[in-house]
Amino acid sequence: MSLFDKLPQLHRFRPRLLDALHGYDRPRALADIGAGLTVGVVALPLAMAFAIASGVKPEQGLFTAIIAGLLISALGGSNVQIGGPAGAFIVIVYGIVERYGLANLLISTAMAGVLLFLMGLFRLGGLVRYVPVPIVIGFTNGIAVLIALSQVKDLLGLQTPKMPADFFAQVQMLATHVDTASLAALAIGLLSLAVVVFWPKTYAMPTAPATPWQKLRRTAAHVPGTVIALVAATLLVMLLKLPVETIGSRFGGIPQTLPSFALPDFSWGTVKLLLFPTLTIALLGAIESLLCARVADNMTDLPRHDPNQELMAQGVANFVVPFFGGIPATGTIARTVTNVRAGGTTPVAGIVHALTLLAVVLLAAPLALHIPLAALAGILLFVAWNMGEWREFARLRKFSLHYRAILLGTFFMTVVFDLTVAVEVGLVLACVFFIVRMGALFRVQPLPPEQAAALPPGVQVFELFGPLFFGAVGKIEALGQQVQPGTHTLVLDLHRLISLDTSGLDALEQLLRALHRRQVRLVLARANEQPLSLMQRAGFVAHLGADNLVPTVAAACAAAAAPA
Repeated sequence: MSLFDKLPQLHRFRPRLLDALHGYDRPRALADIGAGLTVGVVALPLAMAFAIASGVKPEQGLFTAIIAGLLISALGGSNVQIGGPAGAFIVIVYGIVERYGLANLLISTAMAGVLLFLMGLFRLGGLVRYVPVPIVIGFTNGIAVLIALSQVKDLLGLQTPKMPADFFAQVQMLATHVDTASLAALAIGLLSLAVVVFWPKTYAMPTAPATPWQKLRRTAAHVPGTVIALVAATLLVMLLKLPVETIGSRFGGIPQTLPSFALPDFSWGTVKLLLFPTLTIALLGAIESLLCARVADNMTDLPRHDPNQELMAQGVANFVVPFFGGIPATGTIARTVTNVRAGGTTPVAGIVHALTLLAVVLLAAPLALHIPLAALAGILLFVAWNMGEWREFARLRKFSLHYRAILLGTFFMTVVFDLTVAVEVGLVLACVFFIVRMGALFRVQPLPPEQAAALPPGVQVFELFGPLFFGAVGKIEALGQQVQPGTHTLVLDLHRLISLDTSGLDALEQLLRALHRRQVRLVLARANEQPLSLMQRAGFVAHLGADNLVPTVAAACAAAAAPA
């Protein structure tokens, strides 16, 4: 066998679009076009809001939604997933821009794209499923809190310098400048929030409305609440000439052109500094996109997504968008759910969504000049609220201390430090608690008194239950102290010993030496395949003696009568 035969098999690059187009007909095309147009309208305000909240220009969010949305749908492994800038990236992107600058954000995003592609290519998509649920809930809720905090400035219309990335510094900055709050901005923000919250939702209505009022509400619900909020807030600001900050006053508007290709400044010295930001973008992008794809799978009867193909598509998208000034992209739950509910069934809907956004930029970009930032802040507050799983905090008392420690630890680490530290600490806590739980499963138990009474004199039998690994060796080390005076043979029944690692084997060797010093014979009975294989390969069986490895406890008792 050659070295190349031992390498893991690479995942074949085959976009889901190729399979989805088999048997593609006019009804499905019309459904996908309708869904794509709907998602494009929904994505328009969100793309701008996410970009502004991330500390970059609104057009960068739009360009990301167009380019990444097109690539993720065309190359991805899901029928219905919609890609683009996501709320989960707001805190990450803002922190990178604050610490390293915009050019380095673009480099980190491109490098993260390479990592994501390699993760898919080497079939690592399934590993994301092993991230514990409390870690996902913890960092998701933490990011939602930070998104909400980042919008307080625009919601209140505060006149502050550039907001810092640190949580406590942000709180201090907001508290210091609270006296500059604008009543007009607050009113616009709360009005936008109320419209998004209370605007009718088609999925919450009868499928066959009977009354004229029900029909009117269902018709109105086809227009997303975010769009209604933006239009209403913009008209109010223009007609009443309200003194609030707008996209035009802060950014000078959105260019009515296609994004241009440009290479960011690159140096290997800079790359070394961007290791952790790159890993953060790649990790979050992988988790968010695959979690979103799983949510979509549970909502439809379509073929389940291919996680490795999805990661490769996310990698291509994140590698390409920085060259057009874009920011990190991933699968987005809100837009994907909208796509499913609007009737999308193939990646064509995602492609139409990207083309819809492109048409809006080319035809209607000047209209964005008057969009108030307070309205976008209100929309993002709604996004943050929907993003968090707040009921999990109320349910914590129903779960174990381990679960609570992991969830709350990840949550507070995300808020106070950053996502990378939070996930690292969460994974360490999860591993520690897993070791503790597995160690608690291992037991060393003497025979019941009625069975022990039938043993020959001088023979003592213990049963081993569960996995004997490095987290449970203390129970073997304490076994020597439980050997009664007058015992000449100690039998370990291994029938329920399901696994053994080298630390456990070392503990058995220490026990063997300690018993040998006391002239007590050690006999092992009914060893399972895995423990027996390790003991043979490590030479422990030769050290123990072949006569002391027997198939039954009865044979062990017979061996006890033989000379040691």
